[in-house]
Amino acid sequence: MLILALDTATTTATAALVRDGEPLAEAAVPPREIYAAIDRLVDDPAALEAIVVGIGPGSFTGIRLGIAAARAMALALGLPVAGVSTLDALAAGAPGAIPVVDARRREVFAIVDGEPRCLAPAELPTGLLVGDGARRYRAQLEAAGAEIPADDDERHLPRARFHAQLADRFGAPDAVEPVYLRVPDAEKAIAT
Repeated sequence: MLILALDTATTTATAALVRDGEPLAEAAVPPREIYAAIDRLVDDPAALEAIVVGIGPGSFTGIRLGIAAARAMALALGLPVAGVSTLDALAAGAPGAIPVVDARRREVFAIVDGEPRCLAPAELPTGLLVGDGARRYRAQLEAAGAEIPADDDERHLPRARFHAQLADRFGAPDAVEPVYLRVPDAEKAIAT
């Protein structure tokens, strides 16, 4: 099966073309460049058999960008789509590490005790931490005893190849839903 996988929930977007579990090509770019990256990876869109997209948690705008791109391509090509947690993909790329995504507002998204949570960096357990949230709060987390790989370490990226490997439920494009873990800022502003 030829799958296009993408994730735009973090500060670095990733895309991969994967055939039967084996990555053929991969890109890591700023989220605004995801369409150009997909265009470089996919020579023949008609050859695709499915799309996998990161559903967050992460940047509200980034998550919406990725899901909209996946839905649009899937609808245009008549393909099924699967959504995969950005945190799960990070964890798959760094076995034994705690995945940490920057949530802004001095918070992070992380898997703690097997559950995705939104919390202050100081609430994270110590150990090996990976992701853009770990990089952003490096000084604070290392001072508390955490181990964080160098900024350029691949384990910090929720690489799309892992999204493709983790995807197990493909369906209609509109069935893919984002995971936010907290109310988006825009909804908070409307409520006040």
